[in-house]
Amino acid sequence: MDRGTVGSASRGRLHVEIRHHGASAVVTVSGELDHHTADLLRESLEGCVDDGYARLVVDCSPLEFMDSTGLNVLLGARLKAEAEGGGVHLAGMQPVVARVFEITGAEAVFTVHDSLDAALAE
Repeated sequence: MDRGTVGSASRGRLHVEIRHHGASAVVTVSGELDHHTADLLRESLEGCVDDGYARLVVDCSPLEFMDSTGLNVLLGARLKAEAEGGGVHLAGMQPVVARVFEITGAEAVFTVHDSLDAALAE
């Protein structure tokens, strides 16, 4: 059940939108995720878990850039979600973002989907 957008926030070059889809929190991240903007995503993801949504689906399709700080935010969210019996699913990564996961090996610890629809169908 999609209840529409339940929250959104922007900080500089990053915009985060949250909606719920059944038991999942869908977090759409657009713009640039780096050390200047990472706290916005961290707060959003932690808030979802605190609200009882341990299955986080991060829609990366509009994300244009991510550095290691952004990766660390996602790794931290993964640990928090898994502690609550859930996990982090990444969807629709652009090649420039996917490259960060490839070169660090972090793609092995996330469930990665080609699209948001595929992540929500699981």
